Amino acid sequence: MATLAEVLAANVREAELWERLDDRRIRCLACGHRCPIFEGQPGVCKVRFHRDGKLWAPWGYVAGAHCDPIEKKPFFHVLPGSLAFSFGMLGCDLHCSYCQNWITSQALRDPEAGSSLWRATPEQLVRQAVALGADSVVSTYNEPLITAEWAVAVFKEARAAGLLTGFVSNGNATPEVLDYLRPWLDLFKVDLKSFRDRRYRELGGRLAPILDSLQRIHRMGFWLEVVTLVVPGFNDSDAELRDIAAFLAGISPDIPWHVTAFHPDYKMTGVQATPPETLMRAARIGRECGLNYVYAGNLPGRVGNLEDTLCPGCGRALIRRVGYRILEYRLTQDGRCPDCGRAVPGRWPGSGPGRAVFHPAAARAAL
Repeated sequence: MATLAEVLAANVREAELWERLDDRRIRCLACGHRCPIFEGQPGVCKVRFHRDGKLWAPWGYVAGAHCDPIEKKPFFHVLPGSLAFSFGMLGCDLHCSYCQNWITSQALRDPEAGSSLWRATPEQLVRQAVALGADSVVSTYNEPLITAEWAVAVFKEARAAGLLTGFVSNGNATPEVLDYLRPWLDLFKVDLKSFRDRRYRELGGRLAPILDSLQRIHRMGFWLEVVTLVVPGFNDSDAELRDIAAFLAGISPDIPWHVTAFHPDYKMTGVQATPPETLMRAARIGRECGLNYVYAGNLPGRVGNLEDTLCPGCGRALIRRVGYRILEYRLTQDGRCPDCGRAVPGRWPGSGPGRAVFHPAAARAAL
């Protein structure tokens, strides 16, 4: 019986994101590791590899596909109440000890993962998304940067069907992969896991490429929302949270920052879950640093109004939420506060042709 590595090695196509270094090595350009790879070897991600003088990348399968509220990604400033069709492959360029998607992300590193896959075509995935009533198609579950060629193939079909496209990513990108994605990708959710390089090295990466990518993603015009999973004892000090918030505010005060609660998982089961008070403290710091939209996640109903979108002009609630449920929606079709007229950045129902129209009852029924 074929091993998972052998199955994955057969479900590939020649990659587009690489360059030749010399007679023996090529360089992968899909993520911030920029791996120099010898013949017969994989990159850090384990799913992109050098064979016959070329780089090969995952193609033609999914390890998971589901239709969820877009708030689950989380995107709070994108078609609220709509459905996102999520798909993912296998592998990751990091190895976070608290990963909540480790079954897919660590499939080739951890024998306990036990992942499986299903053959698929981009056309089949988009037909399924449309049939389920989704307004967006999002690459997630594993790290989408390392499967960027496959994501672009799916996104070309999604765009033709009038759907938005998105990445849920760790943000360890390169300028080359962002240029490659830009014609086909609308939305970028990035996990900013820490503001300390030593912490990123514990997770298998470096801080600098993530910070550079965040600046580029915003500058290139992707819609960007940032998540920090607040882990007690890892990244929850006032100083580090303030550094994160100040960095994001320096890019733009309108970047939504989601501070979300950790729960013990994978290899980090000895750390306590994040209490609501920690998220409220992080949100306060975010607002003190000048961020206009700070949200607290993973503790529905326990963080006051930190699940709501508030107008930074007059302070009125524009979208009220509990978890992934929309309780009230007061934005105008073009994304303005109905009380003071202030524009709220995002991708709203009236922001382009073929986009969803918000129906609160339908959104609640879908959950």
